[in-house]
Amino acid sequence: MNSMRTRIKICGLTREQDIDAAVAAGVDAIGFVFYAKSKRCLTPLRAAQLRRAVPAFVDVVALFVNPAEDEVRAVLDQVGPELLQFHGDETPQDCARYGHRFLRAFRAGAPGLDTAEDLASACRAYGEAAGWLFDSYSAGYGGSGHGFDYALLDDVKDDPVSRPLILSGGLNAENVGQAVQTLRPWGVDVSSGVEVEQGIKSSDRISFFVAAVQAADARLKSEAVLMNKQH
Repeated sequence: MNSMRTRIKICGLTREQDIDAAVAAGVDAIGFVFYAKSKRCLTPLRAAQLRRAVPAFVDVVALFVNPAEDEVRAVLDQVGPELLQFHGDETPQDCARYGHRFLRAFRAGAPGLDTAEDLASACRAYGEAAGWLFDSYSAGYGGSGHGFDYALLDDVKDDPVSRPLILSGGLNAENVGQAVQTLRPWGVDVSSGVEVEQGIKSSDRISFFVAAVQAADARLKSEAVLMNKQH
C-alpha cells in the first residue's frame, strides 16, 4: 500500500503555532478532536478559527467518538473538514450517513478485535472508508501513547478489499521509522508522541517525527532500487 511516501497526520492540535509547526515540517493532515472527554477537545467555533491557519493541500480531519448527528453536522457546516474520523462504536451506516469521506478507527487488541482474523473481519464492514486507522486499545479513546502488537494487522494487510492503512498508537520519533519499514502503511498518525502535555505540541518533536518518517521512506526506496538492479 505504501507508495514510497508515507502520509503524516498530526492529531489533537489546539494552537495556531502548533499548526504552523506541523505545516512547516511537511505534514499532510491536521486532526481536530471533537470528543468532550478529551483535553484536546475543540468547539466548532475554535476549530473554525484554527482552520484558517491551515493552508491549501493540507487536509483537516475531524475526530469524533460516538457523536450525536447534530454535532457532526455542526462541524461540517462550521469547520468544513476534508475527512471525518470515527473512533468509537459507530456502525457503517453511522459513518456513511453524512455523505462525507471518512476514516474508520479500530482499537487493535480490544475485546473482539484481539486476533488478526477478528480485526480483519471487523474492518471489512467499513469498505466505504477512505482509510482504516489502527490505534491501541486503552480505557480511553485515542492519544494514549501506547502501542500494540503489529501482528494483529497481518490479515488486514493481505485482505484484497483492504483500504489504505493508517498506523497510530504509541508512535514517536524513536519508533516510527521501524514501524514504517515493517508495515509500510499508507500513513501514520501521531498525537501524544509529539506533545509536551495534552493538546500542547512541541515543534521540535514534530520536526523529528516527520524527519524519521522521511528517513524510513528513503531507506525503503533505496532498498527497492537495489532489488530492481539485482533483478
